[in-house]
Amino acid sequence: MKKFECHINIDRAINIVEALQIQCDLSVGEIKKAIDKGALWHSRGKTTQRCRRLKKKLHIDDKLHFYYDVDVLSQTPTPAILIADLSDYSVWYKPYGMLSQGSKWSDHCTVTRWAQKNLLPERPVFPVHRLDRAATGLILVAHSKSAARALSMMFEQNQVEKTYHVIVHGDHQQRPQPDTIDLAIDDKNARSHFLCLEHHQASNLSLLQVNIESGRKHQIRIHAASIGLPVVGDRLHGKAAELNQLNDADEPVDLQLCAVQLKFICPTNKTEQHFSLPIALHPQLAKLLD
Repeated sequence: MKKFECHINIDRAINIVEALQIQCDLSVGEIKKAIDKGALWHSRGKTTQRCRRLKKKLHIDDKLHFYYDVDVLSQTPTPAILIADLSDYSVWYKPYGMLSQGSKWSDHCTVTRWAQKNLLPERPVFPVHRLDRAATGLILVAHSKSAARALSMMFEQNQVEKTYHVIVHGDHQQRPQPDTIDLAIDDKNARSHFLCLEHHQASNLSLLQVNIESGRKHQIRIHAASIGLPVVGDRLHGKAAELNQLNDADEPVDLQLCAVQLKFICPTNKTEQHFSLPIALHPQLAKLLD
């Protein structure tokens, strides 16, 4: 039973594990591990929530929704790194492959779940904004509903100054500096500002600093590709022929896109907050070409 889902109507006194054992050909240990990784949802009335409490008392007419996928559940997250803890919210380095948000199948590989399990003192965790799974860099996590609302609103209203570093194929020095790309995405305004920091002639790669005025999905990747300078490792918008040509790599390299700075006015104490990622975690031409 590699992948399946089951939906159980509770019609008698029974506990969660017993209810799932009746419907699923899984051991108690497998069920418990899947639940801990976020595979179980519980519905009561009009409310459906992810459920991890094995001893949660079930009521008649409750519903359990169990989503089991061996491939998803077997994934192991690369550890996130705590950059700053400001009580109401925290700032983390999200590594390549870690998710910003979970799915119905699990949430154990998300930065929010990592923060929930590793931050002390333990606090509730709420997502604020997103970074692509393939991207790396700074990401905020809120620890109260009010902080989550305030911070999310700031991102929506472009009140957070976001700076990224990317490595692209091609020589960006040949373009205006800074280089503003004003290209709508999904019929919504999107503007990015590119500045070349370094160019490596032999590999014809450029390291760019990018600031964006909007936050459309894949904005930097789309805008970079639109000027013929796709981000290295971009399997979606890049040029397929270039993906395996970097330094004769046996496998395609990771996406070279990283959120390196966040700057905003703290909604709690109204002071300016400026978070910078340690240089060692930035995309670097020398490291990529080593």
